[in-house]
Amino acid sequence: MLLTGTFVRSIDEKLRIAIPKRLRDDLACPPGGWVYIAPGTDDSLAIYTEDAFSRLGERVAKASPAHQDVRAFTRLFYARAQRVELDRQGRIRVPPELAQLAKLDKEIAIVGVQDHLEIWPSERWATYLADKQAHFDEIAESALGGGS
Repeated sequence: MLLTGTFVRSIDEKLRIAIPKRLRDDLACPPGGWVYIAPGTDDSLAIYTEDAFSRLGERVAKASPAHQDVRAFTRLFYARAQRVELDRQGRIRVPPELAQLAKLDKEIAIVGVQDHLEIWPSERWATYLADKQAHFDEIAESALGGGS
């Protein structure tokens, strides 16, 4: 499963977001299926399939609980992560406390990020994109180990 693309959507008054069909297909999550929604990085929210959520848990379990950051991440992440159902219309309902955490507004961006989706307020996503895109070459070099 490789999740890619950016999709601007609305979030309704009941905090429901329609997941685009292509992403639902890539997630292999049928209506009535479950995904996990959790705090993401850079004030976003992250959506994981059960499999991706389990893989993340395995990675975290390999880290030493003696490290303060590992303990803090585990508490902050898992205490707020919630399992949510994909309804028959292909929507998920964002729990209110997570919507508040990410400061979601009426328009959001759903971003495919390899093994998970991220949800951003669309204005904040546009700002992030504009800021980081200007440094894409340097970021790619650092991330992919191309620097000397």
